[in-house]
Amino acid sequence: MNINIKKLYSIADKKERLIIGLMSGTSMDGLDIALCLCKDSGSKTEVKLLNFITMPYQDDFRADVKSIFSRRDADLEKVCLLNELIGLKHAELILSALTKWNINPANIDVIASHGQTIFHAPKSLHGKKNYPNATLQIGDGDHIAVATGIITIADFRQKHLAAGGEGAPLAVYGDYLVFSKKDEDRIMLNIGGIANFTFLPGDKDATKVFSTDVGPGNTLMDQFVQLHYPGIYYDKNAEKASAGKVNLSLLKELLENNFFEIGFPKTTGPELFNLAYLQRAQVNSNTTNISNEDVLATLCHFSANAIIDAIEKTTASTKLPKIFMSGGGMHNPLLVKLLKNALPKAIFSTTDELEINPDAKEAVLFALLANETLAGSPINFGEREGVPSVCMGKISLPN
Repeated sequence: MNINIKKLYSIADKKERLIIGLMSGTSMDGLDIALCLCKDSGSKTEVKLLNFITMPYQDDFRADVKSIFSRRDADLEKVCLLNELIGLKHAELILSALTKWNINPANIDVIASHGQTIFHAPKSLHGKKNYPNATLQIGDGDHIAVATGIITIADFRQKHLAAGGEGAPLAVYGDYLVFSKKDEDRIMLNIGGIANFTFLPGDKDATKVFSTDVGPGNTLMDQFVQLHYPGIYYDKNAEKASAGKVNLSLLKELLENNFFEIGFPKTTGPELFNLAYLQRAQVNSNTTNISNEDVLATLCHFSANAIIDAIEKTTASTKLPKIFMSGGGMHNPLLVKLLKNALPKAIFSTTDELEINPDAKEAVLFALLANETLAGSPINFGEREGVPSVCMGKISLPN
């Protein structure tokens, strides 16, 4: 037997595994690295977050990646080169984090790498009837495995696509295993570049569980800030948006998109919600001359409205569930205030209450997905479109 296959078999047979989960989102501020102790699998899964760090990207690296991000005219040579470079960069950052934590890489069982999304193209976005749902994450798993000496599981989203999903969001799998609670309906709300949530019914019936994108989270606000305020990557504490006033004409135009009429689950990305989308809305609403602060205030309301509408549709026939927030948007006080004001009967919390750092949650998710690939079996989510019952990820061996 190949020595690496033998090692993989041994890891899968363990009662508990040390898994590093990685996440690099659309904000591209850095690589989230979560060291997780995963015990058992399936309905018996337990996860403990041992260490977490965000290793920041250098400006030139971030600019390099953004030069091909979400672009239909991306330079194919650059895509090819960055597929390898991102893998090497992520390996370097992992080894640096392990050094900070005084942990020998040989003690890590597996790395679970999300990669860097550079284009997301569900059918609802590309509209080409002869083409399937598609998505592309780069940052080659073989490069990570060879550079770190650690077995790496990567490219999770392709199996989801192959089995009939849209490649996102994948939170449903980890959320159901770890965060479901008997007799308590829950919504796991993640506000990253795109806002998404998982609905977890209190009866723990997997056939009722789903994850869905609902619209923009931080992406439009961040893109606008980066364009108009050089050197600033986001509106810290919503200071600029709070100084503005929502423009109702612009808000109405922003909400005029077929995406919001599509049923759950669904996905989207900056391929739709970008500065061109904002510019068209401003032209159509005759609001091209309003202040930057008013635009940011309106964009914040736009994100909030999309989230609120989706939650209300999900819970229309039941009492409002407990909402656990995670992601960068939970640090936006104006956005959170708008959500709480619109949903006064809901109880808001964060995943801190569930012993998972909210900023680490997505990285932890991929550790859980890798754990299921190694030691679990597909959860039966029923025969619903968009929620395939699969285990995900491609396995890269170090040598």
